[in-house]
Amino acid sequence: MDRAERNAIATAVALLLFFFVLIVYAAKGLRIDLPTCITDVEPFKEGRLIQHAKDRYELHVVAKMWLFDFNQGQTEIEIPAGSTVDIYLTSADVVHGMHINGTTVNLMAIPGTVNYARYKFTKPGVYHVVCHEFCGVGHQAMQAKIVVK
Repeated sequence: MDRAERNAIATAVALLLFFFVLIVYAAKGLRIDLPTCITDVEPFKEGRLIQHAKDRYELHVVAKMWLFDFNQGQTEIEIPAGSTVDIYLTSADVVHGMHINGTTVNLMAIPGTVNYARYKFTKPGVYHVVCHEFCGVGHQAMQAKIVVK
């Protein structure tokens, strides 16, 4: 093995280590979680906001033409700043997308499945929720709000 080959292998290993460190930093340092498809949870029919503790919530979201059902048909919820929300998302009809502006939450709603993400809402404000997957003629009106106080 000549010097050029050794340098190429060393460079490749260094790049692999560099990218691995970046992924660990994104996951731990920036708290970026990958969305998860949950296979042991049955898709639900109605949205619900469940409070488990003062600053801990579970949000079941049903995406359907052309709205996000957050809590028994409501498209807007309020939570206190500093709350951690476990978000479970399913679709009642076709494929939808759910992006919460100003956050790292970006999920796909697929009929028959449940996707999951966790997010801590530290800053007060209005977080707009939009559908990012074309779902039909009313797609542009598919919006919701999370109000953090």
